Amino acid sequence: MQIYGWGRYPRVDAKIESPASVEDCVQIVLNHESIIPRGLARSYGDSSLAHCVLETKEIKSSHDFEEATGTLRCSAGTTFDEILRLYVPNGWFLPVTPGTRFITVGGAIASDVHGKNHHLDGTFSNHVTEIDLLLGNGEIVKASPSLRSDLFQATCGGMGLTGVILSATFKLIPITSSRMIQTTIKLPDLESTLKAFEEKANSHYSVAWIDSLATGKNLGRSLMILGSHATDKVFSYGRKELLSIPFDLPSATLNNFTVRMFNSLYYQRVRTTGTRVIPLEQFFYPLDFIGNWNRLYGKQGLLQYQFVIPKRTGFEGIKSILSVIAESGVTSFLAVLKLFGQGNHQYLSFPFEGYTLALDFKAIPPSLSLLEKLDDMLVGFGGRIYLSKDARMPESVFKSGYPNWRQFEDVRQRYHAIGKFSSLQSQRLGLQ
Repeated sequence: MQIYGWGRYPRVDAKIESPASVEDCVQIVLNHESIIPRGLARSYGDSSLAHCVLETKEIKSSHDFEEATGTLRCSAGTTFDEILRLYVPNGWFLPVTPGTRFITVGGAIASDVHGKNHHLDGTFSNHVTEIDLLLGNGEIVKASPSLRSDLFQATCGGMGLTGVILSATFKLIPITSSRMIQTTIKLPDLESTLKAFEEKANSHYSVAWIDSLATGKNLGRSLMILGSHATDKVFSYGRKELLSIPFDLPSATLNNFTVRMFNSLYYQRVRTTGTRVIPLEQFFYPLDFIGNWNRLYGKQGLLQYQFVIPKRTGFEGIKSILSVIAESGVTSFLAVLKLFGQGNHQYLSFPFEGYTLALDFKAIPPSLSLLEKLDDMLVGFGGRIYLSKDARMPESVFKSGYPNWRQFEDVRQRYHAIGKFSSLQSQRLGLQ
């Protein structure tokens, strides 16, 4: 069957293996020359695409939760949504979450996901204490920051290329409410936006929506959104979609005019600063309320270009990139900026201290040409691209941005992963 990631670009004909148990999973790995694990297919590009794919979402086991410490052990096929549904009503929340709850625990570890609190709490793997991993030779081993630490460092952020994550142990955080106190701040340009991130660095959660079409003195104008957990002892959790996109919209629906009009209205809706209390689902997962929102980009799909750039070059780099995009005539339909804290020791983990900007484009030739230009600029500014969002990064840009790739390959060699676990992305990036 034909499969694709959330960006729906590229696509590949693949054989799908769907084991119902760990034992089935072992046999499937042993019986195939090459395979790649796949969860809910929410990585945007080709990191979970191959001609043979092992789906892990049906491998489920009972949860083991230790309330005294907040420690949860669960199968890798467990989704964030399932965890939230079970534990938010009892006063617990994920330590780190990306902008969708429809991912598996295994996928979160393989992508080493980050959220709006990276500047304080790091990535998801910072809170993982142990994983069970199926190796390419059929052996199942444990790895942690202290046991087989090299394998742990390679697996967290390793995009499924070290083996099949079967289960994981990590810590939830206690919360005093399922509601969030959200503050929105209107900022006139990029300089004031970056300054606000520094001034609000103690805010638990922070993110900024950037008007990607603003130019001149308005370049980088934004709405910064800050959040903290309320203390009203209200606990509930819902997952209702407000609407769903039933089919691919015509390509012309999203264009420079409609996006410019939306951006202007969205920016002007806030006078200066506003605070309100909202459900945590609305704060963390606004796009999840629109089912199949990726269809808004049409049948050709979308490319998300998310990069991180060091603080020392942050202002100059982001300003230059936004200017080039504005001059290109290629419309970025979404631009989201966050502040990263210090990185970790995982070989291919994306974040390091600096600013990360995520941009969405239609998957069309002009976008691909623009991104090639942005690649060259990004390398010059000392940045790197997020593997979980990538669908087209050249090998040279990957190896420049991820200098620990050789150590990553050494670990894969030691643990029987070379050649056995392979994706379209890993082949494109020059990983064996």
